[in-house]
Amino acid sequence: MIEAVIWDFGGVLTTSPFEAFARFETERGLPADIIRRTNATNHLENAWAKFERAEVDIEAFDQLFATESLALGAEVRGKEVLPLLSGDLRPEMVEALTRVKARFKTGCITNNLPANAIGSHSGRSLYVAEVMALFDHIIESAKIGLRKPDPRIYRMMVETLGVDPSRCVYLDDLGVNLKPARDMGMTTIKVLNAPQAIAELEAATGLSLRS
Repeated sequence: MIEAVIWDFGGVLTTSPFEAFARFETERGLPADIIRRTNATNHLENAWAKFERAEVDIEAFDQLFATESLALGAEVRGKEVLPLLSGDLRPEMVEALTRVKARFKTGCITNNLPANAIGSHSGRSLYVAEVMALFDHIIESAKIGLRKPDPRIYRMMVETLGVDPSRCVYLDDLGVNLKPARDMGMTTIKVLNAPQAIAELEAATGLSLRS
């Protein structure tokens, strides 16, 4: 029996930043996927990882990202990547979250950046604040110095919610972040698009999640 549904934020409740990355690369004449490849190379200790754990400031991130991307074929400044991150909210996913909230405990585990923290003025709008209010508990990597896929961040969530991992569903758009949740016994859903994710979540929870 499911007791809690835990959500990633970017790429799940919002559209994926990957589309914005691709547009940016095309406009600048950069190699395809250079931003994603920079993020994926040495993904536990690269510029992105350090910034999401708040171990470096924005200036250091900007320079580190430039160095790492240049090693893969083209220099991209970290500061130029940051504005590409804020995707648009997916109303149908927010609707699903609202319906889940009425029946189950809800949590959000998000890898985010200090400059883009959910509580910051520049980071998020009032509408997003309303969405965040639907969660019983939120864990932000930039606030605690841990990021997915570190297993500790998932354990912190289930302990705070007071649920057994085997009674949780976890949604994320990145496979690397789903694996630790699955290893703990959670039901995992890889979010490719909203209709697919909602259908799988309906199957997992037994709820009707569409208006």
